[in-house]
Amino acid sequence: MAAYRFCRTDDVALLVDALNRCWAPYRPDEPPVTPAVFKRSIRDLQVWCSSCMVAFSGSDPIGVLIGAKRPSGTLVHRIAVQPDHLRQEHGRHLLTSLGSKLAILGPPRIVAEVPETLDAACGLFSASGYVEEARLADYVLDGDATSTAGPMEHGMFVIPVTVDDLAANGLLGQADSQTCWERSVETITARKDDIAGLAIASDERIEAYLLYLHDGEIVSLHSFVEDDGARLTQLLSRLRGGGVRDLRFSKVHPAEIPTERLESLGFQRVGGHRRYAATARSA
Repeated sequence: MAAYRFCRTDDVALLVDALNRCWAPYRPDEPPVTPAVFKRSIRDLQVWCSSCMVAFSGSDPIGVLIGAKRPSGTLVHRIAVQPDHLRQEHGRHLLTSLGSKLAILGPPRIVAEVPETLDAACGLFSASGYVEEARLADYVLDGDATSTAGPMEHGMFVIPVTVDDLAANGLLGQADSQTCWERSVETITARKDDIAGLAIASDERIEAYLLYLHDGEIVSLHSFVEDDGARLTQLLSRLRGGGVRDLRFSKVHPAEIPTERLESLGFQRVGGHRRYAATARSA
């Protein structure tokens, strides 16, 4: 008979083992999880060990749920059951247990951002009372796709910018509330030392900005001027000119940047995620 329990702050080694036993079989292209990687998720995503759960068969982990918590809600960051133990209701029990705990302790909102290709996972959330709330798209921009940038408007400058610069100017908090968990203001702030940026500025203000990681992952792309994407094209061209060629922009909500705008900038959709949401309730 399976046993289940929530974890404590000293259970990092257990959670790492559970992820490598249960999550890794579905992601053979990813490197094994290490304690350092897991602790990084605590810092960056606000993973809480007390919102994580492990299912056991004897002393062996056979299922795992990783939860991240903020005042706005809890994210089911990872949930997986070892392949030999599928279709035994372990995943549903993990979700139900988390919901029961959050119904008492809060916050009541629970979300999950599930790759659209994982039919079984999407089915699990639907069967567990979660409602599909949004579709998030994954985009790539290859090294030759960006439209050629026109001349810079008079009085405009491309400048380096940091997360702290944007926060000091009151711009970071203007990111759309629909932004995915991994690119939210909280995550950007936690990862600020890893993030570089470019901005277009006039004598009066920052008019557009681009935040990115050096591996080509776009963290935030925003314009405060309606110019048919001209300023964003300038920023993307400058980034490519600096040697960052193949760019990725993941889990983009249509309210964050319209699909038509991204396509006009040269981005191509290569996949997506489904955002599921539920309100915590006792089982």
